[in-house]
Amino acid sequence: MNKAELVNEVAKATGQTKLDVHNTIASLLHSLTSAMASGERVTLVGFGTFERRHRQARMGVNPQNPDEKLRIAAARVPVFRPGQELKAIVDGKQKMAALNVGSSEPKKAAAKKATPKKAAAKKAAPKKAAKKAAPKKKAAAKKPAAKKPAAKKKAKGRR
Repeated sequence: MNKAELVNEVAKATGQTKLDVHNTIASLLHSLTSAMASGERVTLVGFGTFERRHRQARMGVNPQNPDEKLRIAAARVPVFRPGQELKAIVDGKQKMAALNVGSSEPKKAAAKKATPKKAAAKKAAPKKAAKKAAPKKKAAAKKPAAKKPAAKKKAKGRR
């Protein structure tokens, strides 16, 4: 997943605009980077810890000429240590908790509203199938799903 895909996923999950999510992620990355550059440790409980470490100077070997030794300079490097919860989820020992964005009542109402639309689309499909327009009905069934997030955005904007 790249940054653009992350922005799309978060925007879809939260109902925020892509621009707002992009600005939030940019601000988060800027804050993390500046904190680590100044030597601070950033801990996100359950996710992990970002920190800066000092790597000492060392001797290395030139891969093109194994007989030649190289001096590798000391450096400050960023390090990420995953938290226990992240490790458990990635390893499959723990299930990821459901994402709770806002109140659960509007989600249930949206799900109830979506059910009749799907049922109506399924009832209408056999009529169109006789006319050999089944592919169009599949596309029509997907359109109400695309409209649902717009309804959620309006509901959240009113609060």
